[in-house]
Amino acid sequence: MTSANPALPPVTDLETWRRELDSLRVREKAATRELDAIAAQRRRLPMVELPDYTLEGPDGPVRLVDVFDGASQLVTYHHMWSPGSEWQCGGCTSYTAQFTRTDFLRKYDARFVVVTQGPIDEALAYREKVGNQMEWYSTAGSEFGADVGAPPGGGFALNVFLRDGETVYRTWHTDGRGTEQLSHTFAFVDVLPYGRQEDWQDSPAGWPQSSTYDRWLSSEEIAALYGAGATA
Repeated sequence: MTSANPALPPVTDLETWRRELDSLRVREKAATRELDAIAAQRRRLPMVELPDYTLEGPDGPVRLVDVFDGASQLVTYHHMWSPGSEWQCGGCTSYTAQFTRTDFLRKYDARFVVVTQGPIDEALAYREKVGNQMEWYSTAGSEFGADVGAPPGGGFALNVFLRDGETVYRTWHTDGRGTEQLSHTFAFVDVLPYGRQEDWQDSPAGWPQSSTYDRWLSSEEIAALYGAGATA
């Protein structure tokens, strides 16, 4: 049978498919064990004590230690912010939209929030416009964002903190593709036959590929998906 799509995996019999899958599973299991070892090393990292930063929340100024809301662990996603833009970073908007329920973290004595360089009123308005479910804070009037790898005009980042009483420590940081381990989007796309369809990806000849940024939501796509404030 002739296919109109030239980018197709080879077709084989069930026995061959299972043999190839078993071979791949050996590598997948090895990768899982390596990720476990990396996590174990991460738990043994030293940490650095932070100053008493003050951010802006929905109800006004709030100390970083109070952003924990009583938990001992805090994860902050630093959302990119372009002053004056109607629609903010498509990657950040998509990334944070996937977290519609984070209350399960309470059982782990942890909290996950969004921090942005945008003024709090603008940040909260954008959160409302795209129907984002996470709690947002602004670091526009604080050095906090810049000190943890997310300065004004900078990219996105993710940080992890530990609270001991009134003292906050920074325990881990990542940005770029390092944020993927704290999302399901990319891992989900990676198991598709065509993967991410990005030009850096190792794919067979003829597989659909384009720039990474071409795969991010455009302003028009953000407006279509989130403009009505729908929860995603």
